[in-house]
Amino acid sequence: MRFIPTVLCCILVASTTITARATNEKLAVAAKQPVTTPSLQKLWQLDGLRVPESVLVYQHDTDNYLFVSEIDGQGNVADGEGGVAILNLDGSYRHHNWVRGLNAPKGLAAFEGKLYVADLTELVIIDIATAEVVAKVTAPDALFLNDVTVDAQGVIYISDTRKNRIYRYKNNEMHIWLEDIEAANGLKAIGDKLYIAANDRLLQVAPGFTISQVAKGFAERADGLEPVGNGNFIVSCWAGIIYYVYADGRLLELLDSRADKLNTADIGWDEQTQTLYVPTFFGNSVKAFRLVH
Repeated sequence: MRFIPTVLCCILVASTTITARATNEKLAVAAKQPVTTPSLQKLWQLDGLRVPESVLVYQHDTDNYLFVSEIDGQGNVADGEGGVAILNLDGSYRHHNWVRGLNAPKGLAAFEGKLYVADLTELVIIDIATAEVVAKVTAPDALFLNDVTVDAQGVIYISDTRKNRIYRYKNNEMHIWLEDIEAANGLKAIGDKLYIAANDRLLQVAPGFTISQVAKGFAERADGLEPVGNGNFIVSCWAGIIYYVYADGRLLELLDSRADKLNTADIGWDEQTQTLYVPTFFGNSVKAFRLVH
């Protein structure tokens, strides 16, 4: 048997007691800390838009503003009534009629001075500096182009919700890239992965067309998606719901405006100010919310 001097034994016991007490005190303090969950705090609302479908936060040098696609008619009709408006971040108009003469413009993305617009069956490319349409690229066999995203190399991806597919525009060529994605809508290219809001799911497509499920269970069909850090997302459902989606797949409802018959279409996100911009479609407005924790 190993012999431990009485004095040393007392020191060890006292040390263990102090450590245990300190641990318990830390646990008690932690237990008293309020458990916070993400929520949305309304900042402003701008009315008078014409069926706004998508919002894109855009920065030019030190000037930040918002592009908003306006269908201004039916979402599935080539009527030449649609366009893109520009809003200031304080919720005022900068240029309501920036570009007109589009059909049913929806998703927006920007890259190297060009704005890319999903416009029913075409990808419309607009020079931002001049507000001129420089190209209209037809997507083969397209029916209802909906969202658009661009990766770091300038490759464009466009969803067709009614064809359940994703197109890719690369090196001035448009082709079908991925099929059989039911109700494919919102898109976001992050690194070498593409995220898709499709029906009641949020999907991830990795290189090699490896598809995995990030989350499932949206109460309505998903529309827009935005990454908000740490692998988490905000996802909107056109019918009027906005979710916070945790990286582990948990869903937290942030907003439900279905009772007020206010849509929540293709959202925009400002990482710097933690501001979410929500086009209300038939509500003819854009709302700004601060994401608070």
